[in-house]
Amino acid sequence: MNNFIKRTLSGILYVAVLVGCIAFGQNTFCLLFALITALALSEFDEIIEAHGLAVPNKTVNVISGVYLFLSVFLYITRNYSEIIFMPYLFSLLFIITSELYQRQNHRSLANWAYALAGQIYIALPFTLLNCIAYTPEKGYSCIIPLCIFVFIWLNDTGAYLCGSLLHNLIPYKLAPHISPNKTWIGSIGGFVIVTAAGILLHYLTGTATTWLWMGLALVIGVFATYGDLVESQIKREVGIKDSGKFLPGHGGVLDRFDSALFAIPAAIIYIYCTHFPL
Repeated sequence: MNNFIKRTLSGILYVAVLVGCIAFGQNTFCLLFALITALALSEFDEIIEAHGLAVPNKTVNVISGVYLFLSVFLYITRNYSEIIFMPYLFSLLFIITSELYQRQNHRSLANWAYALAGQIYIALPFTLLNCIAYTPEKGYSCIIPLCIFVFIWLNDTGAYLCGSLLHNLIPYKLAPHISPNKTWIGSIGGFVIVTAAGILLHYLTGTATTWLWMGLALVIGVFATYGDLVESQIKREVGIKDSGKFLPGHGGVLDRFDSALFAIPAAIIYIYCTHFPL
């Protein structure tokens, strides 16, 4: 019961902070996701180092990822010059060349690989949120960023409920060697619920068409599922249950945002390819 109460309260706080910071304005949006980027990268590097996969330079990796997010934010919202990206490019060169001066450089390839993986897997998706939160024509809008997370939560909830109630009907596992509790019927149920939510949001917002909203919801639902499976694969390979202890009862930052790391890039591709109105 204590664990349930702790999990419930921390979950409510998590949703309140996330929704509040996104809805309040572009400055709180920026501060929130810069912090999330830093925490997620730090958590990722700690997992890598703790399990002997590599010895990444955590400080440089975190600063680089946060700088990428902030530089794109300033470039889009404040019309900064492209030169603002030069320090980030320099940091990537530094990550690689700094290995030349380590006494034990036999792990250089692993250090490079995991450092750059963190930038691509974590920093880049969060940075891409800037591209759908702000447009020069309309300024900052919280609608699409909020919708991404709402769709992710609805997809997770729908998959859990349908999987729990109907797993005997279609018992086939989605990825049994990675996540034995996830079933195809659960995932399909999540996709149906999130697509229905897309229809509802079309009527609530009055933007785009019903089909465009349905497509966006389905794309987010599908790739959110893959994002969750990818993080599960990482944890299974290193033999851990949670990526950290950031949220009591919910695990680490990566546990909370694993779905978003795949859903955000997929949503960006869909929005720009379909000319979805932001």
